[in-house]
Amino acid sequence: MNQLSGQLLAIDTQGSVSIADVAIGEHGKLILTAMVLGAAHPATTWSVGQPVTMLFKESEVALARQLSGQISLRNRMPGQVVALEQGRLLTRVRLALQDVSGGCIESLITTRSAQAMQLGIGDQLEALVKSNEMSMMPQIHPQIQQPPQQQIQQPTQHGGAAQEPA
Repeated sequence: MNQLSGQLLAIDTQGSVSIADVAIGEHGKLILTAMVLGAAHPATTWSVGQPVTMLFKESEVALARQLSGQISLRNRMPGQVVALEQGRLLTRVRLALQDVSGGCIESLITTRSAQAMQLGIGDQLEALVKSNEMSMMPQIHPQIQQPPQQQIQQPTQHGGAAQEPA
């Protein structure tokens, strides 16, 4: 699960739907949006400036290279590939975020897509996440949170097939 800490900038509610904008990181250059469903959700009582953590699954992160034009996805996070873990079916890609000092996220994509994109360490990409795939929780102790640090190595061969990422 990807986790990024920030401060609530705005929350707009109509009926049972809320849209929340969160400034991520120390300088707040990266703005992420979450769509919160349910009129009774606690986020409807949160206040602007409140520290929150944005959470989203690795499998919900799409990757793009040289994306241009308009797109409906609000959450666009530019970054650099710092690690790749390629399995037979799936590839885990770790990105160091451009606008968040020390911030990293992970994406889990098919190995076919990773190969078609010819991904490599150092590549500049954009991570994309739909707002309805973002969750929020209040922070008790604000800090930049990241996926746990782990040593990412080349796939190991067992019986001729690479193991899938965990």
